[in-house]
Amino acid sequence: MHPSEQEFAKLLDYYNVPYLYEPRSFPLRWEGNRVVEMFSPDFYLPEQDQYFELTTMKQSLVTQKNRKLRHVRELYPEINVQLLYRRDYVRLLGKYGYGPLTDAEVKGLGHVLFTQEQIQARVGELARQIEQDYAGQTPVFVGVLRGAFVFMADLIREVSALAVETDFISVSRYGGGQDRRVEVIRDVDVDLAGQHVILVEGIVDTGMSLRPIMQHVQAKRPASVEVCAMFDKRARRVVDVPLRYAGFEIPDEFVVGYGLDHDERYRNLPYLSTMSVVEPKPVPQR
Repeated sequence: MHPSEQEFAKLLDYYNVPYLYEPRSFPLRWEGNRVVEMFSPDFYLPEQDQYFELTTMKQSLVTQKNRKLRHVRELYPEINVQLLYRRDYVRLLGKYGYGPLTDAEVKGLGHVLFTQEQIQARVGELARQIEQDYAGQTPVFVGVLRGAFVFMADLIREVSALAVETDFISVSRYGGGQDRRVEVIRDVDVDLAGQHVILVEGIVDTGMSLRPIMQHVQAKRPASVEVCAMFDKRARRVVDVPLRYAGFEIPDEFVVGYGLDHDERYRNLPYLSTMSVVEPKPVPQR
C-alpha cells in the first residue's frame, strides 16, 4: 500500500469497518478478446457494497481516474464507486486524529449556515413528524453525547403530544494501532428491550461513529431503532447509516454551534456557523 492507503486502512480498522484491498479489476477496453485497460479501485466495503479510489498519490492522475470512473459507471452501472480527492482525504483523516489537518490553524467563526429561528422551526417540524409516527407509543430518546444534548433538549420539549423517556450514551476511543476500539463509557440506564428507541445525534457525517453505537443499542433487543440527526453532512458519508429524521443537510465544512464544538468551545451558540480554517499545504509526493 501507498502511505495514504495505509492511513485510510487504519481508519477503517479503527472503526471495525470490514474492507478488501483492491479485490477486483474492471475491464474497460479490449482489443479483440484481449483486455488492454482495467480499473482496480483501492478499497471495497462489503457491508456497504461500496468501492473507494484514493487520488492523493499523484494529482496529475486525477483527470485520468475521473475518465476511468466515468467509463466504469457506463459499463457497470450497478457498481458503487467513489473517488476521494486530496481535500476529502485530508479532512477525513484530520477529523479522526490523523494527518496535517489536526494541526490546522483555526482563525475563528466564519458565516452562519442556519439561524436560531431556522433551527427552532425545523426542530418543531421534526417533533410533529415524530408525534405522528409514534402516536400511542412511548418512545425512548437516547442522546449521543456530547453533540446532541442541545438538540435533544429542544426536541423532547417540542414532542408534547407523547409520553417519552430519555437517556444518554457516550463512547470513547482507546488503544493504539490495530488494537484501537470504540468503548461505551456511559451506557443507558433505561431497559431498552421491547422499546421504540430514537437515537438523537447532533450531526452525522461519515457514519463511522454512529454505526457501532447503533449495533450496541440493537444488541439490547429494542422493538425498533431510528436515528434523528439535526445536521446531515451527507457529502462525507462512508458508512451507510439510515437517518429516519434529519434536520438540515449541510455542506462539507467545519461547523460549530447548537451543541457542536471546537475544542469544547462554541457549543452554546444558538445558530450553526462555519469556522475559518487554514489548511496546511500538502507535502509534495515524490
